[in-house]
Amino acid sequence: MSRAIDIPAADGIIDAHVFTPGNAAGPLPAVVLFTDIGGLRPCYHEKAQRLADNGYAVLMPNVYYRDATGTVVPEGKSFRDPDVRPTLLGYAEHLTPEAQARDFVALLDCIDAEAEFADSKVGVVGYCMTGAFALRMAAEHPGRVAAAAGFHSARLAEAGDPTSPVQVVGTIEGRVYFGHADQDELLPPAQIAHVDEALAEAGVHFTTELYKGAAHGFTAKDAPSYDAAADALHHKRLAMLLEEAL
Repeated sequence: MSRAIDIPAADGIIDAHVFTPGNAAGPLPAVVLFTDIGGLRPCYHEKAQRLADNGYAVLMPNVYYRDATGTVVPEGKSFRDPDVRPTLLGYAEHLTPEAQARDFVALLDCIDAEAEFADSKVGVVGYCMTGAFALRMAAEHPGRVAAAAGFHSARLAEAGDPTSPVQVVGTIEGRVYFGHADQDELLPPAQIAHVDEALAEAGVHFTTELYKGAAHGFTAKDAPSYDAAADALHHKRLAMLLEEAL
């Protein structure tokens, strides 16, 4: 069960989707789901609906609304294709920490205004580049975000990057879960260790898990790196986190 929605934001109109269980009475606890770098597409609609079926109202925004609406990657294509990758990387450059912060406000305002969402704390989950979004949203809205999760997250703690999300974890009050791929070139062991250390020093309730044998993008069914076993574990861990936190 889903419906399209337009969300007013400081930088324009965010096209998004709200997912609820088929038998939803509502209102339900809210979860924001950020797609990976490939943007809105069928495998993420499926992912959002599966999450909603656990008893949540899931808000999935188009992170690229500043540049395009709806599905960005043509059917049959992927981020890895040379005629698609430059476009997505160009769009992603616009998603600065400041731009993300403005979008977080708009998404929370939407949750406060729409009937599907309960008046309570929220969860947030991100994949690939948006694992950082989930961490930032938890840090910037500690009173609202009760749970934040990231799967096959990218570049959470790059050396020499003053805007790295690892710099802001000190304000997080909710729970954090990361499911990392042990073969992920976009988040090597040194970065994982740096994030863990920062979260521990900040006293954040967090769990980090290394998915042995998994590669970057292991939850995306349309990616060659898709790993059914690791994907199933991701769904299980996310459901557990949200059930305990929300």
